[in-house]
Amino acid sequence: MKLVLLMTGKTDQAWLWEGVTEYEKRISKYARFEMVTLPDVKNPGNRSAEKVREKEAEKMLAMLKSDDFVVLLDEHGKSYSTTKLAAYLQNAMQLPKKRIVFIIGGPWGFYQSVRDRADHVLSLSELTFSHQVVRLLFAEQLYRVLSV
Repeated sequence: MKLVLLMTGKTDQAWLWEGVTEYEKRISKYARFEMVTLPDVKNPGNRSAEKVREKEAEKMLAMLKSDDFVVLLDEHGKSYSTTKLAAYLQNAMQLPKKRIVFIIGGPWGFYQSVRDRADHVLSLSELTFSHQVVRLLFAEQLYRVLSV
């Protein structure tokens, strides 16, 4: 099974990108792993938050395959301890799917069509983090649960 991290927009802070890249290397020792960065929505300042989410959703859904197991990273999702997340991921990796796709939305969150496509919604914390910081936090946790 392949693990995919699908993200919206470039990481504009070098220190975050360096951290994410380091964890990408570490994760790749345990599983087939790919990071996919979707381009930012053009002219977001001229659009409402709802329109930005809708445009991001179109790009996200276009990247998904019908047999993907889709996990959204969202503050309103289910929280796990590291060991319980490891058990959850181990079970998910036994599903008859080719990919588990973890999706980090943009700064405005997810459009309803993406929520409807999700198989699971995961929260890393009750705290709110920027969508860029979540990349590093999730990469670290994915590495940790794979190495448990």
